[in-house]
Amino acid sequence: MTSYFPRLIDKSLLEWKNEERHKPLLLRGARQVGKSSAVRNLGATFKYFIEVNFERDKEVKSLFLGNLKPKDIASRISAFYGIPIVPGETLLFFDEIQACSEAIHSLWFFYEDYPELHVVAAGSLLEFALKKMTSFGVGRVRSLFMYPMSFDEFLMALGNESWLNVIHDSSPDNPVFEALHGKLVETFRTFLMVGGMPEAVSNWVETGDYMKCQRVQDDIMLAYEDDFSKYDTKVDSILLKQTLRSIALQIGNKFVFSDVQGGYRVEKVKTALELLKDAGLIKQVVHTVANGVPLGAEINNKFVKYIFLDSGLLLRLLGLEDVNGQSEITKMILIGTANDLVNKGHITEMVAGLELLKYNTPSQRHDLYYWQNISRGTQAEIDYVVVKNMKVVPLEIKAGTKGSMKSLHQFMTDKNLDYGIRSSLENFGKIDKVDIIPLYALSNLSHRSL
Repeated sequence: MTSYFPRLIDKSLLEWKNEERHKPLLLRGARQVGKSSAVRNLGATFKYFIEVNFERDKEVKSLFLGNLKPKDIASRISAFYGIPIVPGETLLFFDEIQACSEAIHSLWFFYEDYPELHVVAAGSLLEFALKKMTSFGVGRVRSLFMYPMSFDEFLMALGNESWLNVIHDSSPDNPVFEALHGKLVETFRTFLMVGGMPEAVSNWVETGDYMKCQRVQDDIMLAYEDDFSKYDTKVDSILLKQTLRSIALQIGNKFVFSDVQGGYRVEKVKTALELLKDAGLIKQVVHTVANGVPLGAEINNKFVKYIFLDSGLLLRLLGLEDVNGQSEITKMILIGTANDLVNKGHITEMVAGLELLKYNTPSQRHDLYYWQNISRGTQAEIDYVVVKNMKVVPLEIKAGTKGSMKSLHQFMTDKNLDYGIRSSLENFGKIDKVDIIPLYALSNLSHRSL
């Protein structure tokens, strides 16, 4: 059984538990990112815990037919599982709730008629079920969005919480001491390969065996592809597979529809992209003019990048293996330089974007933006543009410890900005108006005022 490691979302779950009136909670995210485990961990803080899995216990669906009065439903569930349902003492967990639309509808009534009972729901393909509904309990249901494990969570899983404290206490004016900086860089390289899927992390913590992590990643990718047939019967699962692989090959670049193998029409590929987004497997990074806040007010949808859910899964999807079956990425981890690893497929840029999402408030769906000078004959580009203290801040990602900041300085000059960030494998530091933040310390952007 996969060990449970502390997750950043645990704090939000406990805050929800301690509120006086409880909106039913929807935990949303891709398959196998740890949603069910997080709820079970929360359940351990209650006297009673009931887990209703609508895919495993299909007969339970009948308890939601007809009468959707929450107290009647709770009474039936209590009798079915033989566990008391007591407000304040019981956590009722509806897992794989997308398999029972009546159960989704019942959440509205739990808020109105039974707010004192703690109810959580999750589902691996939940977004598809929600889209099919003409309306869904606005103001009556709360959502939390969950992703694979962040680097901070990876460090905690490894038992290196003291390292995390040092990172959070560090800044451009107070860098990490060099001996620890070196260890953090090496651990970050490992994180790129292992990724943040909880089962892969658990295997790494327990065995330190890269090959076992890769087998877990292969199993997860197969599970994702098996899900393709459940997305939409009108969409070819082969198209979804080809689109996902094309995204993997185009990481770090503007997405080109014609690069999807199979000669599919653009509209077909657009549909596939929307489905993959709904499944939580990809996230778009949209071009913004970035003249001010909000960044989404000046976007150009013709310039879009896509990043994949997890770096470990991305590497397996790219098939980084030689003819002997020996993983090339393993060699990079063990004996290569940092640049050997992070330059492969623009993984560093992608992971930085994922880290930005993971450290954001989980109660909202957050967007990612980048900037590019789209005038002909120019190549200036900023990997991410973020907002801090209601100000536009450019964030440039560097794979190693060197590289010019020509694009960053040009952007800051053009936009009349007096602050920028460069994130790389360097230690904390400062160059003129640009702060150097190590890739392993991107969580500092979420809890530190700039």
